[in-house]
Amino acid sequence: MKKTVAELLVATLYEIGVRQIFGVVGDALNPFTDAIRRHEGMQWIGVRHEEGAAVAAAGQAKLTGKLAVCCGTTGPGANHLIAGLYEAHKDHAPVLAISGGVPAGQRGNDYLQENTPDLLFRDVTVYTQTLTNAAQAAHVFHQAIAHAYGRRGVSHLNIPPEVFEAKTDAKIGSLATLRVSPETAADPKDVAEAAHLIGQAKNIAIFAGAGCRSAIPQVLQLAERLRAPIMHTFRAKDMVAYTHPHWIGGVGIIGGAPSVDALQNADLVLMLGSDYPYSEYLPQNGKVIQIDTRPEVLGRRTSVQLGIVGAINPTIAQLLEQLPQREDHDFLQQVTEARKKWDEMLDKKAILKESQEHINPQALARGISSHALSDAIIVVDTGIVTLWCGNWLQQSGQQRILASFNNAAVGTSLGQANGVQALDRSKQVIVAVGDGGFTMLLGEFMTSVEHHLPVKVIVFNNQEWGLVHLEMEVAGLPAHEGSKFPNMDFAAFANACGVSGFTVRKSADLESGLQQLFAATGPAVLNVFIDPAELPSMPHIHMDQVWRFGLARVKEALLSIGGV
Repeated sequence: MKKTVAELLVATLYEIGVRQIFGVVGDALNPFTDAIRRHEGMQWIGVRHEEGAAVAAAGQAKLTGKLAVCCGTTGPGANHLIAGLYEAHKDHAPVLAISGGVPAGQRGNDYLQENTPDLLFRDVTVYTQTLTNAAQAAHVFHQAIAHAYGRRGVSHLNIPPEVFEAKTDAKIGSLATLRVSPETAADPKDVAEAAHLIGQAKNIAIFAGAGCRSAIPQVLQLAERLRAPIMHTFRAKDMVAYTHPHWIGGVGIIGGAPSVDALQNADLVLMLGSDYPYSEYLPQNGKVIQIDTRPEVLGRRTSVQLGIVGAINPTIAQLLEQLPQREDHDFLQQVTEARKKWDEMLDKKAILKESQEHINPQALARGISSHALSDAIIVVDTGIVTLWCGNWLQQSGQQRILASFNNAAVGTSLGQANGVQALDRSKQVIVAVGDGGFTMLLGEFMTSVEHHLPVKVIVFNNQEWGLVHLEMEVAGLPAHEGSKFPNMDFAAFANACGVSGFTVRKSADLESGLQQLFAATGPAVLNVFIDPAELPSMPHIHMDQVWRFGLARVKEALLSIGGV
């Protein structure tokens, strides 16, 4: 029986496990959205901005590792997808983006909203193709999905309405191949060499990235076998409980001094499943064994003594067979003592300061930890809120923390949260976002309301671009007026949307505000006025940075009285 191309695409997506499609309707998509409407198992989730559709799909794909789908109509509708698609592109998540095309007969005629979508999408995709006839559909659909999975990225299809409507009797074969790629073990010779190098080293540290997610028990077993501390990227933070004795903490500005020092002081670092971009925090002596599934990342960020291509789970399993139990735990003990002192400092900063006009953001981040369920999903936006949450959230080990990890885009948290909440409306999904980030895609809160997605939004409200402000001051510059701005009443906005909104201005009200937020049914907003003068705790701030920061504060004070 013949199907339209739109029906074939919907049926194929359903058969490989897709249940939701995010987008904004438009005339070029009419045959596709109608096919979704008529399919019993597929749900259309209409968003308020196409970028919201793209980040929702990216959030789903990052959480599950499975294909997620978004779409936009012709011209601007598709163009708006692109910013959000970089979330999936940079974090290597499989997403299929579908755009409606102008009628094929009008191409090249400067038709309304005409552009060149394959050229436009090329930088953000691993595969992009415009369909010109129904005969292409079956094999192009297969290739688009296969590329998204195989190359872990975004595939894009541009489909004109008359092609969507065209009939075909083709079927898509080899559907069993459209899945997450299986893990592959490393070359046994490389594993033997790694075991030899480990045997020669005294102080060993492990640096774990997101590639360790399927191998957490093996990595912890390796750490115990070697008496090694484990440092982690921000993306890997949630994989192990904050309190685990080997899980020391993050590195860089979203991390702590004990972790930074441990990587520098180790005789050998095992860099597992990470392409961490900040080379200045990685060992510079070349004493690194890096293991990753992607050969192109080996040695890219710092010199390595040995690079191994392979998935972490089977490779570490091979390695454990060749490593004896170590008894010397002096290095681990040294790092643990440093971590204890660092944690005590963090705990002190997380105590509510009753005397201050605003709430210290460390206490707010720690309050999220206190109220989050043990299996909650916490979506953290980009900006200074990332530093508060990166250092003061204490994860359970069963929670997931999502963010704009490699794209570092402000404003994507709510869209990602909508995507993951749509997978399971009974799951607790929390958004930690700055006031600037929340207003960027504010309309996506109406997506939450419309589709009964009970996300809980906590706004870290400092009435400025906090991280930009900090960066200006560290550079010795007074904060530009463009870094500060007024805001609407976010609680009143939530009320106007028909749901709950709460405001906290005083430390004494923070706990009750959090309780009200998490007791609310449906989506809700907690607007918390945090102290804009509070500084994050970053490891090893140099004296020249301190001096420039102090100079900036003096300039700001003079500007406020007209002295500069």
